[in-house]
Amino acid sequence: MTSKKASGAKPAQRIIKKYPNRRLYDTDTSTYITLAEVKQLVMQAQPFVVRDAKTNEDLTRSILLQIILEEEAGGAPMFSEAALANLIRFYGHAAQGFMGSYLEKNVQAFTDLQAQLAEQTKNFTPEMWTQFMSMQNPLGLMGNYAEQSKTMFETMQEQMQKSTEQMLASFGIKK
Repeated sequence: MTSKKASGAKPAQRIIKKYPNRRLYDTDTSTYITLAEVKQLVMQAQPFVVRDAKTNEDLTRSILLQIILEEEAGGAPMFSEAALANLIRFYGHAAQGFMGSYLEKNVQAFTDLQAQLAEQTKNFTPEMWTQFMSMQNPLGLMGNYAEQSKTMFETMQEQMQKSTEQMLASFGIKK
């Protein structure tokens, strides 16, 4: 019998149950875990889902938002008040769906850039790091990221324009 790891298959999704007393139960380890331990699963890129123990409702997004809230309340928040206010303004706005997709793609592009940079610099000596950090645009990577971000934004704008034109056309209004 071949194990999942040996066959190259995706690892099974870990199930965490959330009980009414707000406790989280990891069904893989048969133990209660903390929000900090759920954060560790995220950091280790382990697939998991959080389910309500009674209703089986998927609560994963809620738990992830809770982790973000705790991180933001900590000493070094990632989002300024202005950035948070701008995000809130997109809720209910016609561009809400596009903005979510745009942010998701940008975060993924930045994550890919970070992984690429880590791979290319894993064998650097302290002297090499000093030289690398003094460069104007290390490996051209930030330029690539900025170009990708610009392209994604332009695609989002085109999609919004097409959607608007289709909506207006449905009302018999031509541009």
